[in-house]
Amino acid sequence: MPKVLNEAAIARYAREGYLTPLTAFPGSTAAALRARLEAHEARAGEPLGGKFRFKTHLLFTWADEMVHHPAVLDAVEDLLGPDLLCWNTSFFIKAPASPGFVSWHQDANYWGLEPDDVVTAWVALSPSNEESGCMKVVPGTHREKQLPHVDTFHKDNLLTRGQEIAVEVDETRAVGIPLRPGEFSLHHVGLVHGSGPNRAADRRIGFAMRYIAPSVRQKGQRDSAMLVRGTDRYGHFDPEPRPRADLDAAALAAHAAATERKLAVFYEGAPPAARPAPLR
Repeated sequence: MPKVLNEAAIARYAREGYLTPLTAFPGSTAAALRARLEAHEARAGEPLGGKFRFKTHLLFTWADEMVHHPAVLDAVEDLLGPDLLCWNTSFFIKAPASPGFVSWHQDANYWGLEPDDVVTAWVALSPSNEESGCMKVVPGTHREKQLPHVDTFHKDNLLTRGQEIAVEVDETRAVGIPLRPGEFSLHHVGLVHGSGPNRAADRRIGFAMRYIAPSVRQKGQRDSAMLVRGTDRYGHFDPEPRPRADLDAAALAAHAAATERKLAVFYEGAPPAARPAPLR
């Protein structure tokens, strides 16, 4: 029996490739999590960026809490089953009135995962709406063939390679996904999605958590992931540890090793000059 999603919602996800909005936690909890993120940024003297944007749950206990949040895992379990790995996390932060955007793309094109039992839970820590550049999706595209992509490495594109679909996307089919702080959406790894710039006066802060079933494999190389629920009976991914304290030595070492693997996947086939230096 499903834990939180009814049969109609599960059927809608299978048909359209996304579900929204769902509630992870109250707005007050979202504000507290945002405060912990921004406290780190204040100490660091710069916005969260670079490789700290990825696999952030390996570095900070508050990000790890989001990855393990029961409301999120219950919804993902209804789609993928009782055994779950977190393969990656990514912060998507757009400063107020900034040009940052996410081009139309399909995650499956660059992640190297098969089969496609892969779900992203995208949780908002600030208002995500049309003005602030909320995510938009093209429903049903996860059931169509994979589209060709091209790397742009555009300076304002929040994706690693500035990857974008190389054919015209019918934007009249696109649907916006507005979320209030504490709400989240779910989308399929093959769904066409993107987002525009933030024209609002506040930051747009989203945390994307990428979950897979343990039966999923990484093509071509060994990868790592964190078991967040149930049992891993397959062993396709090396286990990742939960952080015991924010940015302690063990967390930094685990993050560096995992991120190096992940970026090798993300930048496979890219010119060497475009690849970032290893994180040490």
